Amino acid sequence: MSLAPALLDTAPVAAFLGVLEGATEFIPVSSTGHILLAGHFLGFESAGKTFEVVIQLGAILAVMGVYAARLLQMARGIGRDPKEMRFLVSILLAFFPAALVGLLAHDLIKTVFFESPRLIATMLVLGGIVLLVVDRLPLRPRHHDTDALPFRVALGIGIIQCLALIPGVSRSGSTIVGGLFLGADKRTAAEFSFFLSMPTMSAAFAYDLWKNRDVLDTSAMGEIAIGFVLAFLSALVVVRWVLGYVSRRGFALFGWWRIIVGCLAWAALWAGF
Repeated sequence: MSLAPALLDTAPVAAFLGVLEGATEFIPVSSTGHILLAGHFLGFESAGKTFEVVIQLGAILAVMGVYAARLLQMARGIGRDPKEMRFLVSILLAFFPAALVGLLAHDLIKTVFFESPRLIATMLVLGGIVLLVVDRLPLRPRHHDTDALPFRVALGIGIIQCLALIPGVSRSGSTIVGGLFLGADKRTAAEFSFFLSMPTMSAAFAYDLWKNRDVLDTSAMGEIAIGFVLAFLSALVVVRWVLGYVSRRGFALFGWWRIIVGCLAWAALWAGF
């Protein structure tokens, strides 16, 4: 049973999901998990779950806009500035594990994990508990510069990012928590997660669009365009706020958010929705 009326227009739903994507992409609550659960309860279906992946590009363009000057500096330094080359290598090292696993397990992820709201709700709750625990641990950061993370730390963050291929885990949550356990301070872990999101989500967007090129139609492109634009705008607001908030107040808010959303989803599923 769906919570949405049978004649619900898809445009308002696509708009809502776009705002939801942008608002949750860069905080550790799992944007994909939120979108998939919202789509389930609203009765929203997209061919091959492409909508849910493609609108993430809007959020990625937002973070690229925020870090445009830094990205331009990096591009100018390639081949000339050892520090910029080192940072680029660290991002690529962190990107590789999830890219490889995602490529090999793409069909499992899309046809099994994405279709299991119970799995997503469970991962939201478990991830929330992890955030609450991590927020209270007396971790002693050793790395305070995003540009100078050791390669082993970058690779470790990339390996931990593979957990986020399970919807509900959270890509930003896994990489931030991984960075904290590997010695980064909260701001550095969050900022590295932002930079890592650019190749990771861009690759996911491109691959998923190519895999589902035969099932996209004009109406689907309209929904994607709406979600894309609103994901961009909402992410632009959130990404400017999240670094300062995490640095000052930690992750407790996001941990409780995940637990509440996961429990509400479980309650709805038990009720037959």
